[in-house]
Amino acid sequence: MSQLHPIPVSELQQNVFTAIGKEWMLINAGTEKDGKPTANTMTASWGGLGVLWGAPAATIYLRPQRYTKEFVDREEYFTLAFFGEEQRKALTLCGSKSGRDIDKVKECGFTVAQAQGGAPYFEQADLVFVCRKRMVVPMDPAAMPQDVKEKWYENDYHIMYWGEIVETLVRK
Repeated sequence: MSQLHPIPVSELQQNVFTAIGKEWMLINAGTEKDGKPTANTMTASWGGLGVLWGAPAATIYLRPQRYTKEFVDREEYFTLAFFGEEQRKALTLCGSKSGRDIDKVKECGFTVAQAQGGAPYFEQADLVFVCRKRMVVPMDPAAMPQDVKEKWYENDYHIMYWGEIVETLVRK
């Protein structure tokens, strides 16, 4: 039985700036195929939370070559999972290795569970946002300040994904 329980997103107590920017998150997408999960995960420290079109929303950013992008593009739902400091080593691995090369879930010892829309998340998480993909927008380099392009990019621009948060799961 899951140790994570749904709460209204309005009851969330975490500082989202710390959770995303300093503690990091795992972006997860995929579904079950032939009774086996087929998903991928990656660590991210860029993202946002807010309200879009009258609903709670999350924004994530993926580079075109990331393996996880293939899963997020294919699926209607993705999840964002946040962990305690005890999982820092696992998050480091998930941000430095490709799912094309290793089974990150197995390497980290994570237990996969499924949320709405079949979206995968990990039972070890402390907080999970289940997101329904609502919009995909390539970043326009012409609209970026030059100093941002110089610091963060070499003609390798992220794609923005906006997801409606349809469920929030927390460890109690």
